[in-house]
Amino acid sequence: MATGFLVLGTIALSGCFSPSSDLPKGGDAYRLMPPADIERGPAQYRIGVLDVLSVRVFQEPELTFDQIAVDAAGRINFPFIGEVDASGKTPVELSDEIEYRLGQSYIRNPQVVVGVVTSAGQRVTVDGQVNQPGVYEVAGSSSLIEAVARAQGTTETAVEDEVVVFRQIDGERYGAIFDLRAIREGRVPDPEILGGDRIVVGFSATRGLYRDFLRAAPLLNVFTRF
Repeated sequence: MATGFLVLGTIALSGCFSPSSDLPKGGDAYRLMPPADIERGPAQYRIGVLDVLSVRVFQEPELTFDQIAVDAAGRINFPFIGEVDASGKTPVELSDEIEYRLGQSYIRNPQVVVGVVTSAGQRVTVDGQVNQPGVYEVAGSSSLIEAVARAQGTTETAVEDEVVVFRQIDGERYGAIFDLRAIREGRVPDPEILGGDRIVVGFSATRGLYRDFLRAAPLLNVFTRF
């Protein structure tokens, strides 16, 4: 019995894991990583390195490609105009760039359509207290609820009001804390998740120790008999 009180005392003192008290929460978190704007829709897809694109130039079959790869430097090599920076542009922006450069010297009023065949960079990492941590592909953008669902939901030791999203913004790494339970209940918005984000679901030390205590209870009963 004394052993049981010792374990429970440890549980009471252990508390919860906090990712960082310095990270923004509440309104500050949503200002940094807002939900998708219903009027403008999800964030537009931006081409990444090693993506595979299709490029079609109207009435120019020799300039039409079903697959053209973005290299590790973020560029494509296109006939007549050479290297074109593709990484970071939307397909429409890249279409406009190719149209402009072709139209300067080679083709009168070119019409170009760029599509994304496969995406190499649109992945989200889901880590921490989820049932299947891993890296998951997203099509342009997702939401926090959707990303956690892809990882088969949270574990019994998860702290759902301390879910951290890390994101690269203008070359700097930022993090923000969201309340997953409040999002599920519709009390706060569901933030938009973008390719490259990392999600970490916090761990409750109290719940973890209590779970371990329950699992060890049969062994404790055996030892107390001697």
